Amino acid sequence: MKKFSTFFLQAVIVLVGLLALVMLIWIPQTEGRAANLDLISIYADPFILYGYAASVLFFLALYNIFKLLGYIRQNNIFTAKAINIIKNIRQYLMVFGFLVLLSALYVKFFHNPADDSAGFMSLSALIILTCAVGVTAAAIFQHLLQKAVNIKSENDLTV
Repeated sequence: MKKFSTFFLQAVIVLVGLLALVMLIWIPQTEGRAANLDLISIYADPFILYGYAASVLFFLALYNIFKLLGYIRQNNIFTAKAINIIKNIRQYLMVFGFLVLLSALYVKFFHNPADDSAGFMSLSALIILTCAVGVTAAAIFQHLLQKAVNIKSENDLTV
């Protein structure tokens, strides 16, 4: 049962990554400013390029979650490698959330006030909140896993 559930979760991670990639390609073409622009002008926008650079952290976090699920399937979760993967996930999510916060602040203070940025701001708030929850969960999981690895190493030394 555990092998099926970890495989299923890995498939969900791949689907989330593909969906995010499709959205990164499709959404810039649908925004209002892009109505009369060619593809090169759309994707050469500095704000779009900033979004692509920030999304690298999201994809790195997804890749590390995928690797962590592989360790769980192989029963290698109580290792230092798994703890480092969780630490990496936490750091990627923290930096990604901060970069989204910076983009939201940029739009809030430097964007044209005539444009309606409520959708972008609410989406940014949702992403920041999700990153904060992910960072907190990863920190708790890392702490618990570190305790378990310490107990396991003590038991290995006493036997």
